[in-house]
Amino acid sequence: MRVDVEYLEYLWPMRHYLITCGDFKGTANIIAVSFCMPVSKEPPMVACAIGKSAYSCGLIEQNGEFVVNVPPKELKRQIYYCGFHSGRFVNKFQESGLTAQTARSVKAPIIQECTAFLECQVTQAIDTGDKRLFIGTVLEAYADEDVHKGERIIEYAAGDFPRQVYGGRFA
Repeated sequence: MRVDVEYLEYLWPMRHYLITCGDFKGTANIIAVSFCMPVSKEPPMVACAIGKSAYSCGLIEQNGEFVVNVPPKELKRQIYYCGFHSGRFVNKFQESGLTAQTARSVKAPIIQECTAFLECQVTQAIDTGDKRLFIGTVLEAYADEDVHKGERIIEYAAGDFPRQVYGGRFA
């Protein structure tokens, strides 16, 4: 016998990312995202889906760039904070205790406490229901040396984040 399920139910666990956008002139923001994936190897491209009403969506549209920051599981509290609060109303860097650092090629900052970084320039934006899918060319990709050498493993930030964000769908 087969039963109807929420379509997201069997797509988890997924890695959670902290996307940064904006710039150091007062608009830098962080949003927690799980819908992020590679879409091309040559040229290197990633796609991230962000809610159309999210403050970060507007910043990415305005500036045409973003950074995919890969957090370790130790940042679970900060991931949740950034997923449940809007940058329209709070400075997520200050409130979460995360540290903004200058990126190599884009104006959006990287997050010092993260372990890997993909600096992206938006090449296309596609409306997909309640989300906007930003496709970005990866301009820079780098990681902490211990992660790159396999001396430190980046584990999934597993937990009930999807259920909390998309709660009604899992009822």
